[in-house]
Amino acid sequence: MGRPKASLGFIGTVNVPPDLIGDWWQPFSTRDEVVVVHVDLACDAANEQHAWAWLDALERHRAGRFQHDGARRRYVLCRAALRSLLCSSLSCRNQQLAFGAAEHGKPFAVVDGERATIGFNVSHSGRQGLIALAPEGQVGIDVEERLPLGNLDLLAAAVLGPNERAEVMAASGTEKLRLFLDVWTMKEALTKAHGMGLSMDASGFEISPQLRRGSDSEVFRFPNMPDVTWRLDNLGTDRFAAALAHTADTRRW
Repeated sequence: MGRPKASLGFIGTVNVPPDLIGDWWQPFSTRDEVVVVHVDLACDAANEQHAWAWLDALERHRAGRFQHDGARRRYVLCRAALRSLLCSSLSCRNQQLAFGAAEHGKPFAVVDGERATIGFNVSHSGRQGLIALAPEGQVGIDVEERLPLGNLDLLAAAVLGPNERAEVMAASGTEKLRLFLDVWTMKEALTKAHGMGLSMDASGFEISPQLRRGSDSEVFRFPNMPDVTWRLDNLGTDRFAAALAHTADTRRW
C-alpha cells in the first residue's frame, strides 16, 4: 500500500467545502500548493468542548498537564483543527489518524500505520493560530502577535545576524518592533521547515534586505545547505507577524 497522499488544491478557492471550515478556523492564504489556515484561539466554551472530542487519549492527557488555561486552550483548539484538516485532506477518519515524530521532534501524520506524504506545521500566539498544509515536502509556519516585548534588545542580540541586528537597533518605536517580529517569524518558519527548530542557531543566517524591507516572498538557501531551495513568504498583517517556509519548486520562479 502506498503512502497516504493529500488533496489540497481546492482549499484556497472561493467555494471552500464546509468540512474544511470549522467553528474556529478559516482558510487564510494559499502559496503555490501550500494552504495556510487561521485558527481563532479566543476563549469559547462551545468551541473548546467540540475540540476536546477530536483529541485522542494521549492528547487529552497532554492537555491536562498544562498549568495555564490559555496554553491548554490554544493546544486543544489548534490540535483539533489540525486533526480535522488532516482527515479531510487525507480522506481518513479521525480514529485512523495518528502522529509520529522525526529526529528533532517535528511531527508527521500517520494513517493506518503508514506515514502520509502531507507536510504540516502549527504555530500560535495569543489569539492567533496558523496551520500550514503542503501536499508533500517540508513546511514551517510561525506567528507572533504584534505586542510590545520588554526584552526586545536581548532577543535581537541572541537571534539576529549582524546586519539584521544593526537594522533593528537603528529603528525606533513601533517600527523597531515590527521589523524584529517580521524577521524573527521568517527565521522561525525556516528553522521549523528545516526540522531543526530551536536546535538551529538562528543568528547563523540572515533574511535578505528585500524581505526585511517589505518584499512578500523570495527563494532562500541556508549558507551550509546551498543545494536545497526554500520559498519564504511574509504573511504578516497589522494584527500579527507571520511567515511561511517550504521546499520550493524552482521551475515556478
